[in-house]
Amino acid sequence: MSPKPLAMRDAFLERLHHEMVVDERIFFVSADFGSPVLDKIRANFPDRFVNVGIAEQNLINVSAGLALEGYKVFAYAIAPFITMRCFEQIRVSLALLSQVRPMNVNLIGVGAGYSYVVSGPTHQCYEDITIMRALPAVEVMSPSDHVVAEKMFDYCTNNMGPKYLRLDAQVLPVIYEGGAPDLQDGFQVLREGSSLCLLATGFMTHTALEAATELAKVGIEVGVIDLFAISGFDEAALKKVLGSYKGLVSLEEGFRARGGVDSMLFDFLGRIGSMMRMYNIGVDPGYRFELGSRAELHEQVSIGVNAVVAKVRGFASSATTPINPALS
Repeated sequence: MSPKPLAMRDAFLERLHHEMVVDERIFFVSADFGSPVLDKIRANFPDRFVNVGIAEQNLINVSAGLALEGYKVFAYAIAPFITMRCFEQIRVSLALLSQVRPMNVNLIGVGAGYSYVVSGPTHQCYEDITIMRALPAVEVMSPSDHVVAEKMFDYCTNNMGPKYLRLDAQVLPVIYEGGAPDLQDGFQVLREGSSLCLLATGFMTHTALEAATELAKVGIEVGVIDLFAISGFDEAALKKVLGSYKGLVSLEEGFRARGGVDSMLFDFLGRIGSMMRMYNIGVDPGYRFELGSRAELHEQVSIGVNAVVAKVRGFASSATTPINPALS
């Protein structure tokens, strides 16, 4: 039986609540952001739960202090606020300090991309991948469904260092119906293709799968890769997977050409000496204030299924560069 779709935060927090029973080193800090599961955590573990209020800068500094005392800290807030409102504190108290003092702080940002569709650009988050990638000591993790999100809890508790988990606020379809993939590689091949591969992260993995189905109807068989570790993925493993493709298309629910997943992949291909052609699909740079469904907003900013299919078809007709033997 396929697992029932859940909100990523609920799956993650339920797992955290369960583990707090057996691991007294887990501490939870919230910036006045709640959920029904969080109510249980606060009630059952009042000595390991702190609500710092609407004060994300303090959230980071309190979390850093707790981590220096040996706690495994989970800090929780809305995605744009836990990344942008307190960026200097993340840089100094987490990224810099973690290079000289061991610490385990996990920033849980809820509301990646257009998750909060009715709240407008103040609560939507198109910049977080770029911002957090700029800090070399911070790992950036971006699950595509609640199954992967829940699995990431194990990684967070068992590995030191600052980490940023960008969770979708909506209940998304389950991709990993057979259970969570091995997180070791940092990515999972979801579909095999012929000459082109779509590499997506977070919500855009769902878009990539839908687009692949539509493209197959017109004879274009594309591979699909779900990248859930934006930093720290196994480069040798990804190089091997990409060796059978002539072209790569990146998909992200963040601004295009502003230092996000596309920037990371352009750098990756350059460092491994690949001549593979790449096309980057992301949000058209600029803020918009229209309201609508997520699908409608995505089409407006050129990352909807229809937009992706059209762009990939255009790229496929010109992606004729031979496979680089160095990738084989």
